[in-house]
Amino acid sequence: MTNHGRGAVAISEVVLFDLTLDFPASTPIYGEGFQMLSQTGGTLAEPKDLGSYTDAKHYRMPMPDGAAQFYGAMTIAGSGRQRHWLAAFTSCRRFSGLFRLRPPSSLQIVVDTEGLTLAPGASWELEELLVGPGETRDGLLASAGARIAKNHPPLKTAASAPPTGWCSWYCFGPRVTARQVLDNLDAIAQDIPGLTYVQIDDGYQPAMGDWLETGAAFGGDVRGVLDRIRARGFQPAIWVAPFVAEEQSHVFQQHRDWFVTDGSGAPLRSDRVTFGGWRRGPWYALDGTHPAVQAHFEQVFTTMRREWGCTYFKLDANFWGAMHGGRFHDPTATRVQAYRRGMQAILRGAADSFVLGCNHPIWPSLGLLHGSRSSNDIKRSWDRVKSTAQQNVLRNWQNGRLWWNDPDAIVLTGDLTDDELRFHATAIYATGGMVLSGDDLTSIPEPRLAMLKKLLPPTGVAASFTDDDLLVGRIEQPRRTVLCFFNWFDRGVTAGTSIGRAVRVTDFWTGESLGRRPAGSSIEMKDMPPHSARLLICDHV
Repeated sequence: MTNHGRGAVAISEVVLFDLTLDFPASTPIYGEGFQMLSQTGGTLAEPKDLGSYTDAKHYRMPMPDGAAQFYGAMTIAGSGRQRHWLAAFTSCRRFSGLFRLRPPSSLQIVVDTEGLTLAPGASWELEELLVGPGETRDGLLASAGARIAKNHPPLKTAASAPPTGWCSWYCFGPRVTARQVLDNLDAIAQDIPGLTYVQIDDGYQPAMGDWLETGAAFGGDVRGVLDRIRARGFQPAIWVAPFVAEEQSHVFQQHRDWFVTDGSGAPLRSDRVTFGGWRRGPWYALDGTHPAVQAHFEQVFTTMRREWGCTYFKLDANFWGAMHGGRFHDPTATRVQAYRRGMQAILRGAADSFVLGCNHPIWPSLGLLHGSRSSNDIKRSWDRVKSTAQQNVLRNWQNGRLWWNDPDAIVLTGDLTDDELRFHATAIYATGGMVLSGDDLTSIPEPRLAMLKKLLPPTGVAASFTDDDLLVGRIEQPRRTVLCFFNWFDRGVTAGTSIGRAVRVTDFWTGESLGRRPAGSSIEMKDMPPHSARLLICDHV
């Protein structure tokens, strides 16, 4: 895009296409969000949020009235002889690409240029767009993933399979102590040594932003606990929210000039333009375009990698690194660039460590993460098990193509029924992604521990779904086909699929043999109970 005029022009957005769609209003759609927690389903007439923490309502990203807005990719389902359609931005180096739907038939494909000024004679390279039809939604997204990987090559990892481990957040929350971590380290070493990474989550630090300090409530030196983890033969892992700081933190008090500013030049309180943070807010956002911030990021992660021995970083609250509504040290930078420059500094410090992104802007993170959270936080309730499972499997196409997906922790304690626990565990398996336990393993019942063990090591291969109801997922491996059957409903459901070759069928969870099936036969799960799942291993014969 070039300015051929005589004067500079401030451009808020570039509308690439303004379309009138020729699809029935009832056609199912899917749209990605700017922020990890935002996804959209429903139909052209009635788009439906798939989570509670959306770009528009929770993160207060500006959007036109009466429009639904998706970022990065969207699909329109086919029916009968009508093929599926995909539109996806396959790069995100400087600008965000979005899809603005005014139900049921008006669609704009837009590049958000954030009001930057284009000088006379100057040019911008926008982002790459892929549009086309295909036989299946998953197939189209796989083709988009392949093109994205060309533009943003996935980070290399030492491991050929997704990571496994334990995370303190889902059993101890922000009140985690050194003793609790060490007790679970003992349990892991004794009962389930296949959990490689032992991760201290939020709560060890005295303030948001002061990551190299230890809070008194932790009850021990963080570095000493990490040393103990490594001495037992496991990998030390830690949670960091690098782009945010609270007002009382040392980093904010001593370096106010490091932060994204408002119109007056003062640090911008995030709650004035977006969600202010889930703990110890309102947060302030560090400015990734500031050279001193980049040096700070590199120094923090170099210290944690070289001196503390951390080989895995769970980065959280990354969205604030690309927060809208503020001003940067570099006035020519977009928020995509601000975030990416900050992440590049973090990666320099983290060196060979595994870097996971959580609460992150998905497309701006392309090529900058080893792992990507693909759902909201898990909770020990059926509603949350169901919603996170849906969010995760809708992003299965990313796993192993862009990064390893993190479906969030598996939790096998609490009040979930046996059917619901099996549904949850089957959904984790179906992602093909990371497996981290979120339970206090010092007291987990033996049958639940046995279920966790069966998930190790993860396959690295995600299930593909051909139906919008997500009833049957299929994983093709060299000598077997794995079938995942899900009942998402409060009533019994029958689900089935055909199998292309002769197989010997075994129930993954119980080990029960279900016999041989000839080539071309159908495998059907009749009257599956509500909230249940089946995981069948079909060995080729």
